[in-house]
Amino acid sequence: MVKILPDLEEIRRSLAPFRERLEAYVELLSGFSGKVRLTGPSDENTLWNEHIMDCACGLPFLPPAGRIIDVGTGGGLPGIVWSICRPDLEVHLLDSVSKKCRALEYIVTELGLQNTIVLCSRSEELSSEERETYDLAAARAVTSLGVLGEYLSPLVSKGGRLMAFKGPHYRVEIREVSSEWKELGLSSPEVHQYRINEHENYIIIWDKESPCPLKYPRRAGMAEKRPWWR
Repeated sequence: MVKILPDLEEIRRSLAPFRERLEAYVELLSGFSGKVRLTGPSDENTLWNEHIMDCACGLPFLPPAGRIIDVGTGGGLPGIVWSICRPDLEVHLLDSVSKKCRALEYIVTELGLQNTIVLCSRSEELSSEERETYDLAAARAVTSLGVLGEYLSPLVSKGGRLMAFKGPHYRVEIREVSSEWKELGLSSPEVHQYRINEHENYIIIWDKESPCPLKYPRRAGMAEKRPWWR
């Protein structure tokens, strides 16, 4: 069953106290265009309307306290939006590309985000150091849902959540895995729909119901090469 998120106007209003810092973030993102590819568009209006607003739609699903991680963060979307709007959370931004990490460190410093840490690593490597220590792990535009489950589940503690931002193709990806999510210690996915500029978008949520087997994640590249659910 697909659930519908609240009207975007409600989410827009919730951003009002953080507008100045969010706009400063957009300006920084736009300024990196052509130097380091942090995100697709560089136009500030597009960045705000299609990216900041998209990330803000995940705010209702964040935990009441604790620490969260944005895997494959790129330009800090959604992690930096969340760290601005939820200064009470500890936010980790994970990316394996060193030049992106350096850019993110600059942005975090410029914005004065004391609750935000940039981690330059692969999720498979981080899982051995920070296994099941996060209250939420999220990813936006990273990979298919099945593969993402293997990346995120080992990072999240029992009782936590996984979150993915997807387009309409999510249906195919969910069908591929079918009912096998429990292999990773996860509930069946819950789907939330919303629209931005006439585009259908979806947030997929899993609850972490039991520990992830120690065999996951496998070494780099195996999640895509040999899907765990087949």
